[in-house]
Amino acid sequence: MSKASARDQALTALYSADLIGSAPDTDRLSGRATRYATGVWDNREALDAEIAAAATGWRVERMPVVDRNIIRLALYELRNGETPVGVVVSEAVNMAKRFSTERSGAFVNGVLAKLIDVE
Repeated sequence: MSKASARDQALTALYSADLIGSAPDTDRLSGRATRYATGVWDNREALDAEIAAAATGWRVERMPVVDRNIIRLALYELRNGETPVGVVVSEAVNMAKRFSTERSGAFVNGVLAKLIDVE
């Protein structure tokens, strides 16, 4: 399974988990998607603290659920993976364009750009 497909699977699981407030259901996910979903979920407080610092004017809990989880997933991958930064950001922006609002791609890109500057 490609990394892009694993990200899509993980995002679906994270979206559902965020809505119901419990750990993501990983029973039907690939191994990589399970690692992404559980890694993001287990580290969401630390990820959210970083996101909050970068997303001026936006509280993490007020962000659209899809956007919040795309940013969490991208940040987790930036902090824990070997995928180049540009690829992670590009994939996150594309996910936002596919799964969220027409303005979400720019929003996700902006938040991730600030987070990358912090590195």
